[in-house]
Amino acid sequence: MPVVVIGAGQAGLAVSRELSALGADHIVLERHEVAHAWRSRWDSFTLVTPNWSLDLPGSPYTGPDPEGHAGRDEIVAYLEGYASEHKVPVRRGVEVRRLRAADGGFRIETSEGDWSADAVVVCTGSFQRQFLPPSLAGVPRDLILASGEYRHPGQLPPGVIVVVGSGQTGCQLAEEARLAGRDVVLACGRAPWIPRRLDGIDTVTWLARSSFFDLPLSALPAPGARLLANPQATGAGGGHDLHFRTLQALGVRLAGRVLGSDESGITFADDLEESVAFGDARWADLRALLAADLPRAGFPVPELPVPAPFRADAVRHVGLHEVGAVVLACGFRPDYSWIDAPVCDALGFPITDDGESTVVPGLYFCGVHFMRTRRSALLFGVGGDAKVVAARAATQVPSVERP
Repeated sequence: MPVVVIGAGQAGLAVSRELSALGADHIVLERHEVAHAWRSRWDSFTLVTPNWSLDLPGSPYTGPDPEGHAGRDEIVAYLEGYASEHKVPVRRGVEVRRLRAADGGFRIETSEGDWSADAVVVCTGSFQRQFLPPSLAGVPRDLILASGEYRHPGQLPPGVIVVVGSGQTGCQLAEEARLAGRDVVLACGRAPWIPRRLDGIDTVTWLARSSFFDLPLSALPAPGARLLANPQATGAGGGHDLHFRTLQALGVRLAGRVLGSDESGITFADDLEESVAFGDARWADLRALLAADLPRAGFPVPELPVPAPFRADAVRHVGLHEVGAVVLACGFRPDYSWIDAPVCDALGFPITDDGESTVVPGLYFCGVHFMRTRRSALLFGVGGDAKVVAARAATQVPSVERP
């Protein structure tokens, strides 16, 4: 029962493995190379989750340091090895430009001609389009460096480095630039944070022992909560705490969110303390969750530190003449505009029932953030979704026409 899978990241590879286990003929189309999104990370990038999270179906982590944090090249090697080990039928260098329903199946327009298929599984990642806040409209484009373009501090021009976005990426790039001796201003928004370790064990490991990653999409308080940043943390240098307090102690100048920009410079809101309080409240929520869940699961409760008082000394304005670069790290948004059907909600996420489109029969998605649960897009969680999606997709009529 052939299927076309679009994308050869962790979701596409996991879906392929599950389709093969079901005996379903299929092909995986990839615009670039296997694990392209991981290859595109900056030079010093590491996993924020521990190494044990390299856990796609059939290939659990077996290395010597499960609580360590693999670097970019190690992650790519793991995924390349996975594709080889499980004989994933990847066609590299094939860009999918348009997808539409046709003749009871699908027509897929690609850089190598049109393909026909009875079922399609879209595995192009959770977020594909970098977000540019309207508040930065007054900053010349040549001053803006998207996080996807950043590789190392040496490429940053002289002047103040303004990092916009305070999730994992923004905090890590701000820290790296500051350690390289740069004057860094971090525009801070609302983001949770976690300590790197509790009683010597990675906090993500503790959270995996609780119900945290099993939270279903339906339990979110509002649709917009799906866009909340992942907890501030880093795996750099073996992993250490990284949040507003550690950055402030390092000498990073903290600011509120970007309020606006013009020819005079960038103005920041007076809301830094509120953003810090938001992150502290989310850590309080996690402390309560761990204290309740861990004993029920048979684990001890580690020491759960309470954050120290925070004193804001917020930057309110940076002159444009001072700025060397504005590093855009305020997140990505979904982009399925190449699918000729209204398959997404108001936020741009595909509308599915366990990964199956409720709009277009025979169309499936996998690797989408919070598609089924909080773990849906993660290396150690996407396999569960892949199994469900592959079982549904494999029921389609077996016919794939190749150019």
